[in-house]
Amino acid sequence: MLAVNGSESEYAVYLRPMTYRWEIKTWEELSTTELYQLLALRAEVFVVEQNCPYQDIDGKDLHSLHVLAWDEDHELVAYSRLVKPGISYAEWSIGRVVTSMKVRRKGVGKLLMQRALSFLDETASGAIRISAQCYLETFYQGFGFVSLGEPYLEDDIPHIEMLRS
Repeated sequence: MLAVNGSESEYAVYLRPMTYRWEIKTWEELSTTELYQLLALRAEVFVVEQNCPYQDIDGKDLHSLHVLAWDEDHELVAYSRLVKPGISYAEWSIGRVVTSMKVRRKGVGKLLMQRALSFLDETASGAIRISAQCYLETFYQGFGFVSLGEPYLEDDIPHIEMLRS
């Protein structure tokens, strides 16, 4: 509780951190409601917000693990998929990293990446390769990813390939 002049006041504000429920599921473990919500979040951000019509349903979801973060209202607020080796790259890959506008600039994207990387560090071996939107290059460098090659366009958005050993 915040206090005014060192004592409680009628204007005291109670602060509590938002808590999230984290899950990692296979394709088969996703319910139809969870699938609907993750596809809706991806479309909301990648297609509508970024004004980028592209084929989101690419067949990789079937062979991926899905990292989901639910808020206290049971709303999906963050998502990423962990793509198994041999699907996108020879290595594991993290893709479709997305957070809801509701939680932007609150550190949820960092938590999402920490969850994904911790899971892969514990259960998989080897490097992780990603295709990052260029404006997020510094963000991913903070997790140990190193940029490879030159930027390229993917769905008319500048991307760069990055690797974490």
